[in-house]
Amino acid sequence: MDLRDAEPADAEGIRTVARESLLASYSPELSEDVIDEAVGNWYDDDEIGSNLEDPHAVWTVAVDGDEVLGFSQSYLVEADETVGQIDWLHVDPDSRGKGLGEQLLKRAETELMDRGASRLEGKVLTVNEGGAKFYEGAGYDAGETREVEVSGEQFTERAFVKAASESTEEFVPVEEREGPDGQTLFVAYDESQRARKAPFYVSYTDEDRENRYGFFCGNCESFATAMDSMERIQCNECGNQSKSARWDAAYL
Repeated sequence: MDLRDAEPADAEGIRTVARESLLASYSPELSEDVIDEAVGNWYDDDEIGSNLEDPHAVWTVAVDGDEVLGFSQSYLVEADETVGQIDWLHVDPDSRGKGLGEQLLKRAETELMDRGASRLEGKVLTVNEGGAKFYEGAGYDAGETREVEVSGEQFTERAFVKAASESTEEFVPVEEREGPDGQTLFVAYDESQRARKAPFYVSYTDEDRENRYGFFCGNCESFATAMDSMERIQCNECGNQSKSARWDAAYL
C-alpha cells in the first residue's frame, strides 16, 4: 500500500471507492440511485481533473499497485482564518479497519497545516455514526449542525473541528504487523522500492525506525524477502522482484 498525490488517471478508482464507501456508510438512508447520481456528478473525469488543478486542493490516494483503496479530498478555504476543509475521506469497505483512514487523515492534516491552515474541519451526516466516531477518535470536537437537502430529503450535517495546534504529530505512515514467529514488526510505507508486482517497503523491529529488519512485500504481504549482491529484492512467497540497482551512466 502506498500513499501519494491523486492523478487524473486515478479517476475510475476514485469513483469506485466513493460509490462503495457511500453505500456502506449511508444505506439504507440514501438509495443506490441517489448515490450513483452523486458519484456521477462529483467524480466524472472533468470534475476530478479541474479539482486536481485547483491550487487550494489537497487530494491523496491510497493505492495497492494500480488499485485505489481510499482517498481524501480536502481544500484550503480563506475566511476569517485559513481553514483546512476535509470534504471527503473514503476507504473501500473491504479495506476498512486496517488504519488506512487514519493514515489518509493524518497526511491530509499535515499538508493542510503546512500550507497555512489554522483550523481543520470535517463534516458528516449524523446518520453516519461511524464517520462521527472516526473524527472523534482523531481528536476532533463535535461542532455546529445544519440541515441539508439530499435528493429532496432533509438530513442533519454535523461539523467536527480541531485547531491546527492540536495536531502536532507529523504524518508517519508506519503500520504495526505481526512478523515471523509472532514477533512485532513495523512497516514504513514512505520508504519503498518499486517492483514488478507491488512495492517493497522497509520494515523495522521498532516504531522509531532505529533497527531495520528487512523488506515487506506489498503484493502478498510477506516478510520472506531476500536481497542479492546487485541489491535486487525478491519475495520468496510470490516471486515479486525489484530491478537491480542502476549504475550512474555519467561515470561509464
